[in-house]
Amino acid sequence: MSEFKKHLLLICHSRSGTNQRLAEAIADGATSDPEAIDFRMKSAFEADADDLLWADATIFVSPEHFGYMAGALKDFFERTFYPTENQVAGRSMCIVIGTGLDGQGALSSIRRICTGYRFKEVQPETIIVGEPSAADLQHCHDLGASMAAGLEAGLY
Repeated sequence: MSEFKKHLLLICHSRSGTNQRLAEAIADGATSDPEAIDFRMKSAFEADADDLLWADATIFVSPEHFGYMAGALKDFFERTFYPTENQVAGRSMCIVIGTGLDGQGALSSIRRICTGYRFKEVQPETIIVGEPSAADLQHCHDLGASMAAGLEAGLY
């Protein structure tokens, strides 16, 4: 293992608690080896440009509201785009959406904005419709573990 740990940031917004459960499963997977990476989880409202600059990779967790990403995540993007412009290009990210709809509007809007940051999407999107099952939560756990392992191995 390198002397310097990589940093994984998880940014989440949840009103009903569903996306919080997904984020907690991701966090559990990402921190299963606490010596591997440094991990930080923040709500979309509390995360800021310093968090984004700290991160080598970011996981965005959002519901779909009115066929779009959560307003809290949009607010995060609006607050951080210019302060981090040209400083996070090429950094890894992935997207998780917990929704009652099909999630495609949220996915499209998040991807469109992440293109402006020039993030590199390194995992397929995860869209969970309805109440998360045990298999959905396990998938999120595995996603967190995969992102952490990829960072530690220098893949991301």
